[in-house]
Amino acid sequence: MAARAPHHGSKKLVPSNSSLSPRALISLLCAISLYFCFSLFRRDAPPPPPLFHPAVASGSCNYSEGRWIYNQSIRSPPRYDHTCKEIFKGWNCIAGNKSNAVDILRWRWKPRGCDLPPFDPWRFLEQFRDTSIGFVGDSLNRNMFVSLFCALRKVSAEVKKWRPAGADRGFTFLKYNLTIAYHRTNLLARYGRHAVCGANYVDKIIGGTSGILESLGYKDGYRIDVDIPDGSWAAAPHFHDVLIFNTGHWWWAPSKFDPVKTPMLFFKKGVPVTPPLTPNAGLDMVSFVEKNARKNAILFFRTQSPRHFEGGNWDEGGSCPRVQPLAPREQWDVPDAKILIYISHCLRKSKQELTFHCFQVEHLFSIKNNGTNVETRLVNEHLYRALEGSKFQILEITRMSEFRADAHPSAAGGKRHDDCMHWCLPGLTDTWNDLFIARLNSIKVRN
Repeated sequence: MAARAPHHGSKKLVPSNSSLSPRALISLLCAISLYFCFSLFRRDAPPPPPLFHPAVASGSCNYSEGRWIYNQSIRSPPRYDHTCKEIFKGWNCIAGNKSNAVDILRWRWKPRGCDLPPFDPWRFLEQFRDTSIGFVGDSLNRNMFVSLFCALRKVSAEVKKWRPAGADRGFTFLKYNLTIAYHRTNLLARYGRHAVCGANYVDKIIGGTSGILESLGYKDGYRIDVDIPDGSWAAAPHFHDVLIFNTGHWWWAPSKFDPVKTPMLFFKKGVPVTPPLTPNAGLDMVSFVEKNARKNAILFFRTQSPRHFEGGNWDEGGSCPRVQPLAPREQWDVPDAKILIYISHCLRKSKQELTFHCFQVEHLFSIKNNGTNVETRLVNEHLYRALEGSKFQILEITRMSEFRADAHPSAAGGKRHDDCMHWCLPGLTDTWNDLFIARLNSIKVRN
């Protein structure tokens, strides 16, 4: 169950006796053949097109491209542990007895050509005295918020819990007057149920009537006011010095916004928008933030966090049983012995799993495959277009996270459905915060 260590499996590749058994010889020949096939494939195939917008580098370092490196020496959570009370029960993989809960923490993201060290909580508190930081978005931003809180709480116990600017939850570290808060919102834009009652439309949550949508055949749905922010964060731009936004996970959520039974019905200036828009229209909130943010505020928009459902979606029996990160094609650009070790590991699997395990990332996420998890990159395409020319910094976490199929809560804690969307804590979102703080520091130095 442990993650792959650098020396794992090497004794099986080179037996100590002078002769090889037929089975061992066949395995070795298969491994060597696969190695040469992959070498030829790597040499002859054209490089893949850029997956994401290029404006994700900080200084000379592009943090979005790299690989996960295993550190076997880590024996316990390095920053905070499962006793942090802010960790949602469903994300607490150590307390939930997930088999690889500690092993998840042994993987470190190594950007190509540079490094991403863990941030120092003490130094962060000192550097950002008298600062307020707001996380605005869905539960994946709460995942990141809780990670930051637990790391800071470990070194500074004097904390005031409150709800600044209408936040869902917030904390001020009193010694440093540093506030962090989470504003929960599914769509950024204000929304509420919109239903027919007799011949008239009645907004059950948001007032107003309209016969335009009824004439188009819409009788029920959710009204989305693309030019009005959700009340949970409307005051956040005036309050916080640093803001981190995310959205997208609810855009195609049939459990709530069923495209047939309860579709999204978009309004602007109180009037239905026809023909109906697509869910990404809610990104119009970018202009609202820019107009209402504090002077010199630092604005981030985090890219989409990938899901790793295999065998179907969450309500179709989909699961995420993996206990190691997925392997990129670039995995073969390592010393020959390590390639053979990895191929040997793959050879112990069935033919179907071999094909899938060694080339999984593109299979799960490429748009052309239209897989279960394809919305990750579709959301990012909309996101980059909406942010072009804006004041927002892009916090690119998608690429590094696509490999981490091992880091979701899955069935830990006896869940009814596997959670292959959120992340274990401690876990991957600790690395997101390393990146966030590295970017924040570089902006502060530049300014």
